[in-house]
Order: sequence, then structure tokens, then C-alpha cells
Amino acid sequence: MTTEKKAANRIKAVLAERSKTNNWLAEKLNKNRTTVSKWCTNQMQPTIETLFEIAEALDVDVRELLVSTK
Repeated sequence: MTTEKKAANRIKAVLAERSKTNNWLAEKLNKNRTTVSKWCTNQMQPTIETLFEIAEALDVDVRELLVSTK
């Protein structure tokens, strides 16, 4: 039996939609590439403050970065 982590964010999808890379986002936010990679694979979640910074960098509404609960 596998324990699957439920996706909580759509950062990877939005990066792809915007034709941007993890490395681009890491540089833009002055964050470690490994950290950004973990956000994109849902191994780790950014803080709320960082989520707003990501949304601003990608020019999207912050809600687009979250997986809907409804």
C-alpha cells in the first residue's frame, strides 16, 4: 500500500503554463533551487507569504497556485 501525498499546490503547473522553470523562480525569489523543486513536487509547501511572492512573480492570482478543496 502506497501512501500518496495529496497535491496542495499547482506551482509546477502554473510554471509550465507560463513557460517558466524552477530555476527561474528560484532566482526570481532568491530561494534555493532544491526548495523550489520540493514545492513543485509537493514534498514541501511554501509559507503563505512566499505563496503571495510566487503569485506576484508569475503574475497570477494566488488562488491559482492552490489545489481547490471543493
